[in-house]
This record gives sequence, structure tokens and C-alpha cells, in this order.
Amino acid sequence: MDTLTHALSGALLARATAPAEPTADQLSAGNRTLVGFIAAVFPDSDFILRFIDPLTYLNLHRSYLNSVLLWPLWAILLAFIFSLLFRRRYSWRAFVGVCFLAIGIHILGDVITSFGTMIFAPISFMRVAWPTTFIIDPYFSVIIVAGLITSALWKRSRAPAVASLIVLAAYVGFQGLLLERAEALAQRYAHANELADASAYALPQPLSPFNWMLVVVHGSTYHIARVSLLRNEVPDAAPTDAGALRRIAASYRPVAHALWQRKYKFGGDASLSPMVEAAWRQDVLRPYREFALFPALYRIDHNGDNTCVWFRDLRFALAGRGPIFPFGLCRDDAASPWRLHQLSTVNEASPLID
Repeated sequence: MDTLTHALSGALLARATAPAEPTADQLSAGNRTLVGFIAAVFPDSDFILRFIDPLTYLNLHRSYLNSVLLWPLWAILLAFIFSLLFRRRYSWRAFVGVCFLAIGIHILGDVITSFGTMIFAPISFMRVAWPTTFIIDPYFSVIIVAGLITSALWKRSRAPAVASLIVLAAYVGFQGLLLERAEALAQRYAHANELADASAYALPQPLSPFNWMLVVVHGSTYHIARVSLLRNEVPDAAPTDAGALRRIAASYRPVAHALWQRKYKFGGDASLSPMVEAAWRQDVLRPYREFALFPALYRIDHNGDNTCVWFRDLRFALAGRGPIFPFGLCRDDAASPWRLHQLSTVNEASPLID
């Protein structure tokens, strides 16, 4: 979930749980809402790792700060910090409850996206996800904003905030039903094509809760389709000069007209696959292997004897967009060691390890 929506959800939950008549040692509804807004951002504070090492960030983001095991500790820590910021007008105990709730709704907001959240860190770094919701969902955010606005208009009642949370839970539940339907479509494709031992997935997509990317993993081959569970007509193809949102919207076809494409983990050229696989298994690329859910060859660049092999995670693939989080290896010649790089732009590689 995007950070702003996290913050707004923390504010909404804080308002929904505010006492009707706070005592002298309790936060006012306004202060409580402000604390919930700020505290809900806390688990995303590990973004500073992006400036130190991008792969470390990708592998540690949504781990320690999103752990349900460390959750109470973070709530207590934030409570003491807020007590200091408020110049000890309130005891830390006045803050700990709202901090606990704000961090909790942040964790829930991350679990319902496809990125994966390591909620049992540091005991286990398994990524948990119930991928019902795209990371930026305007409908999800609008429900929260509506609850906050109506709460501001009816200041003496927490009913608008509570009602908004109920609607939000119902919306996510509806998305869960859509997830089940999308997963069933992927499983049906695998069965119809006799893909033995294949794994079927469905990932939420932008612009509409009815947009899904179906992924069937069969060995080192990915079968991928972008579908709309609502459309009955095939959308017109986006013109070449169309904006990103229009290209993305046009890529989701009705289920009956699903266009399945194949992507290959090590590329579709059998003569190059051994080199690509050898690069993929290099120890220097281990952090990316741990992160990527659907890793696939993006491209191979040659410049004289220099070779670069780039990988992307199909989990984040969008029509008409370049790869998100592309990493790869480069070497000067066949006898040289591979070096880890991040592909910053289409024509530029940033060295991570020289």
C-alpha cells in the first residue's frame, strides 16, 4: 500500500476508536487522529535503505518494521517518542494504544498487496500475502478519505469513521471474492492445457478491482494473461502515442478473449539459455533471487566483449511500462567475473558492486 494511504488509514482507525469524552490524561480526538496518521507511516521508514543499497531495501522492506512479533515493541517506542514531542503533556500510556492500532492497520494494508510482508520476522522471513488489492487503489483511498471528511463534519461522533472502516472491510472482502475467481481462471487454464505440476496465481492490477494478471508457472515458463472480470468487449488497442494509463487500461481483456503469453525465466533462445541460467545462479545475484517471485530474463546487452544479462520480476509487469526493479550482471569478457548492476533507465546501468 502506498504510504499516504497507510497514513490516512491510521488516522481513520484512530478517529474510529477515540473516546466520546476524553479525560484529562487521554488524547483529544484531533490529537489522536494526528498521532494515528504519523504512527501509521512508521513501518515505511525503512525507505532510507534505498539510498544505501537498493537490494538490501527490497529484501528488508516489510520485515522487521512490519513484524507482528515486534509490533508491541514499536508501539511502545513510538509512544515514548510522542510523549516527548508533546512535551510530556501526556504519559506514554496515552499514546501506546493508538500507535499499536496504527501500526496494525499498516501491517494489514501491506498483507493485502502482492509485494509480500514478512510478518514473522526475525523468526521467519517468509513473505505472507493475501493479494486482494493493488498497491495504489483509488477506491480504497477514497473510502478512507470520505470517512475522515465526514468525521471532520460530525466532530462529536465517531460513527462516520466506524462506518467507513466497515465499508473498507466489505470492499476488501469483495476483492477477496474476485481474487478467488481470478485464481480459478488461472487453474482452469493450467488444467485445460495439461500443465502438470503447474502453480496458478492471480495478482491485483491498477485502475479497477476487476483487473487481474493471471500467472501460471510451469517449470521455467510463465503463462501470463491480463483480464478484466467486468468487460464483455475487447478494448480498442491504445495508439502508439497514448499515455501510460491508457495503455495499461487497454491491456485487460474479457475473460472469454484472454490473450495468454509465454515468458521464460532464462529467455526463449535455447542457444543463450545456458549462459543466462549460469548468470542467474551467480552468488552475487543471490539477494535478487531471494526477492523475485516471478524472475524472468528482460534482455541481454552486448557491447564488444562486454555482456550484461538483465532480469525483472514479472510480478510488477505492466503493459506499456518498462521493468520495475530490474537487476542484472555484467562482465567484460567470458573470462571476467560477473558484477551486479541495477538498470536505472533503458540505456543506463548503475553498478552496485564493482
